[in-house]
Amino acid sequence: MKTLITGAAGFIGMNCALRLLDQGDEVIGIDNLNDYYDVSLKQARLARLEAHSKFVFHKTDISKRHAIADLFVLYKPDRVIHLAAQAGVRYSLINPCAYIDANLQGFMNILEGCRHHQIGHLVYASSSSVYGGNQTMPFSEHDAVDHPLSLYAATKKANELMAHTYSHLYGLPTTGLRFFTVYGPWGRPDMALFLFAKAMLAGDPINVFNNGKMIRDFTFIDDIVEGVIRVLDKPAIPDLNFDALHPNPATSNAPYRVFNIGNSNPTSLMDYIAALESAFEVTAKKNFMPMQLGDVPATFADTTELGAWVDFQPNMSVADGVRMFAKWYLAYYKNTGTNDNKYHQ
Repeated sequence: MKTLITGAAGFIGMNCALRLLDQGDEVIGIDNLNDYYDVSLKQARLARLEAHSKFVFHKTDISKRHAIADLFVLYKPDRVIHLAAQAGVRYSLINPCAYIDANLQGFMNILEGCRHHQIGHLVYASSSSVYGGNQTMPFSEHDAVDHPLSLYAATKKANELMAHTYSHLYGLPTTGLRFFTVYGPWGRPDMALFLFAKAMLAGDPINVFNNGKMIRDFTFIDDIVEGVIRVLDKPAIPDLNFDALHPNPATSNAPYRVFNIGNSNPTSLMDYIAALESAFEVTAKKNFMPMQLGDVPATFADTTELGAWVDFQPNMSVADGVRMFAKWYLAYYKNTGTNDNKYHQ
């Protein structure tokens, strides 16, 4: 199979590409290598991919319509994993236009490429952020997601709506994956685990929002990749039992699906910090702060639908996952000779 992966130099993108390359697939990677966070980390991820003979990389911005169209013509992929996006809830308060360019215009360009080239399956990144103001736990795909709390969340909800339209109009199989707080080796420096690690090892205080009263469904990267690949291999199909008089948000009479991918074992932020303290054998200095605008106090994934569809349930414990992250972090920044993680808050 020939798979196009956008955001290939990203955290999830690199890991998905490695999995496909290891099983013998061809992978065409796209990434614009922007400086939202440390570019050298993206380049180091890319170097791992370029060691494979069946990997081809193009530095391209998904918002560039003609460039994306040309790549579909050139490579004629069988399927697409679309992960490129402007990430981050907090950054969307600072630079909202970046989310329109990447997450809306960029996604439109990918949909058009898929439509014109009869792509067998488009799997794309949604987010647990779409649940926004919902308070019923665990979050279920069967619930409405009409109250986003950030522009980032709104663009991810929009992606799901756009995908459904193309599934309905053109028969394009699309599957959206609502990721829940992904972490692990080679992760994103703007995420809490990186920020905590950098501060703790430097002896600086860490910022603990909502006074530590946060709960997250932390999901290890290996579990995410397993879920993505299993879903990729099983394209969405129309739900023959779909009732248009009582529509189910999780399915459709078009070849469209959305799934949660989370650990289904929500962990308190303070326990997450404790796991990192244990892994580094350091006690963090804590700066307790109020909730940040656009954030939510808790996430918790109901993964019943994912399990029924591809017989998989993420299960990596936070203690083990954080330990693996800490081991990688120490080795990576020792080898690169720096602990200078550029990030945006």
